[in-house]
Amino acid sequence: MKAEISGLLIPFLGTALGAACVFLMRQALSQSVQKALSGFAAGVMVAASVWSLLIPAMEQSASLGSWAFLPAFLGFWLGVLFLLLLDHVIPHLHRNAKQAEGPKSKLARSTMMVLAVTLHNIPEGMAVGVVYAGLRSGSAEISAGGALALALGIAIQNFPEGAIISMPLHAEGTGKGKAFLYGVLSGAVEPLFGFVTVLAAGLIVPAMPYLLSFAAGAMLYVVVEELIPDMAQGRHSHVGVLMFALGFSLMMALDVALG
Repeated sequence: MKAEISGLLIPFLGTALGAACVFLMRQALSQSVQKALSGFAAGVMVAASVWSLLIPAMEQSASLGSWAFLPAFLGFWLGVLFLLLLDHVIPHLHRNAKQAEGPKSKLARSTMMVLAVTLHNIPEGMAVGVVYAGLRSGSAEISAGGALALALGIAIQNFPEGAIISMPLHAEGTGKGKAFLYGVLSGAVEPLFGFVTVLAAGLIVPAMPYLLSFAAGAMLYVVVEELIPDMAQGRHSHVGVLMFALGFSLMMALDVALG
């Protein structure tokens, strides 16, 4: 169980370190930097969804023959619909957006910004949790190196996410300590949902392909719903696309090298 706990805490540490940038940087992140960070995060998440989640899900269903795609297909759509549901029932405000999403709420702007980041940290926590659950169950398709690669990849892309939440909050008048705390709290859901996923997958081992692809669908929903639009904000630039390619290739290399 120690390996699972360590793996679940690695991405959370990435968020906390990123949020700590609020103590080191005086100015808010420029739009170009924000686009670059969103592109990098999107690249990591897309590569992780393919190499660490969808491919292992289909490999685990190989006994179904030409229907091996079915558990991955169904799980993927459940993940997409789950995030769509959360988007509609939880009030939140995306960075650079003027209008909040979800039900009407009297929550503070800063709180709704934290909720927006928290929403897309949920599938990341589930992704790490289900991979470590697969490792614990002895799945041949998931290695210790592959699980570590996913945890490290998510942690790397969580670093800029922590900065993206704490820095703008401080720029809008929130104290550095409070902005840092908000950034850390936005990542706290990752080990929580990861641990719940480990327990659920341990109880229902045959559901592993569905859980892997569920996490993939949820993560790709976040990429298309939030990160890609962030890359296109403001004046046209190629920085987001280039950083997407960097994030994708880095996560792909980590998964193959460590897996």
